[in-house]
Amino acid sequence: MIKRNGNYEKIIKKEMYGGAGEILIEKFWDPETELKANNRLFAKLSIEPGSSIGFHKHDNEEEVFVIIKGIAEVDDNGTKETLNPGDTILTANGAGHSMKSIGDETLEVLAVISCY
Repeated sequence: MIKRNGNYEKIIKKEMYGGAGEILIEKFWDPETELKANNRLFAKLSIEPGSSIGFHKHDNEEEVFVIIKGIAEVDDNGTKETLNPGDTILTANGAGHSMKSIGDETLEVLAVISCY
């Protein structure tokens, strides 16, 4: 099955998990109707400079972020780091994270949430 760029379901989340601004979520595949694996999300997130996803925890699931473009400031379960394109972060069961776009360009992130 193939989907072309521009044909993804788009959702805008405002102040996601108490963060600032808006997050554009482009769902590559719908976990309810298209994916067979136990995933909750497989998408690209676009975060404008200064916007953020607030700190939140993941229970009975894990989330992987891959930085595609831009610069991110993350809180990885209490440890703050700066991530650049090609860097990744894994947040597993019981841990938490947040992310803020701190560069001059839109932060683009591949996000995958898999459930246990």
